[in-house]
Amino acid sequence: QVQLVESGGGLVQAGGSLRLSCAASGRSFSNYNMGWFRQVPGKEREFVGTINWNSGTTRYADFVKGRFTISRDDAKNTVYLQMNSLKPEDTAVYYCAARVAGGINWRYWGQGTQVTVSS
Repeated sequence: QVQLVESGGGLVQAGGSLRLSCAASGRSFSNYNMGWFRQVPGKEREFVGTINWNSGTTRYADFVKGRFTISRDDAKNTVYLQMNSLKPEDTAVYYCAARVAGGINWRYWGQGTQVTVSS
């Protein structure tokens, strides 16, 4: 059974940092892209960034470039989202997802972790 489990969310002041983790299990993700998304109540889920598990190649939404970094740890089968210089508008539930590299649909999703940035 494939599972993606996020952790690391919480409350932080503006300008602070948080690191989210996504522990992946149940299959090999070596041919997968791992993505981070976020959602605010009443709004659509939005793309934050992605990493190719094999190559480590990353891509980010414009609004997080230079502030957020995605990385992975093969030994721990875990993907990270390091968030620096956080802003109140970064407040959201953050989700981890996985899809086959080159695929369209994000097949697997985690349950989400709340990030709240106070001003």
